[in-house]
Amino acid sequence: MRERGVEIIVVDGGSSDRTRELSLPYINHWIESDSTGRALQMNRGAEVAKAEVLWFLHADTQVPEESDQTILQALQQRLWGRFNVCLSGDEPLLRMVERMMNLRSCWSGIATGDQGIFLSRSLFVEIGGFPEIPLMEDIAISRELRKRGRPLCIRQRLVTSSRRWEESGIIRTILLMWWLRFGYWAGISPQRLARMYR
Repeated sequence: MRERGVEIIVVDGGSSDRTRELSLPYINHWIESDSTGRALQMNRGAEVAKAEVLWFLHADTQVPEESDQTILQALQQRLWGRFNVCLSGDEPLLRMVERMMNLRSCWSGIATGDQGIFLSRSLFVEIGGFPEIPLMEDIAISRELRKRGRPLCIRQRLVTSSRRWEESGIIRTILLMWWLRFGYWAGISPQRLARMYR
């Protein structure tokens, strides 16, 4: 993708492993963020980016080789979009989880960070970027974007790590995610929800 002019930016929230060393040969910019909050990190990366199209990915996501081209074509049809997601593990229950995530997202017009939200820089600036809250920043920005139009749901899949699901238990993680989303919908502050999540 870099050979096609894609600019790759990594924003690190204080990792203590070899992330920087491993990343540098493959990226355009390395940014160290004072905050571990994803919203702040993504906004910081967007400030540095020079391109007119922004694509936000979590570090544990693997992307299809031509997905940059897919995004450019998608933005000719809609203002923003996201990909389907596939969880990396082999547990059969994960197939049901990812299927439900993708269906719910397409039906509701709400994307998660795992699904690689993309949009134009001008639209990102217009809506004020990611709300700088400690949790649910993906839900919050999706709600704002949905006011301008529904996302294009790309069926091509990003592969995201299922480590959290496997370590915490799949059913337990499903229930936690449902509870957090319900709490956010019911008006519980993102700060309180973040404490529950941790």
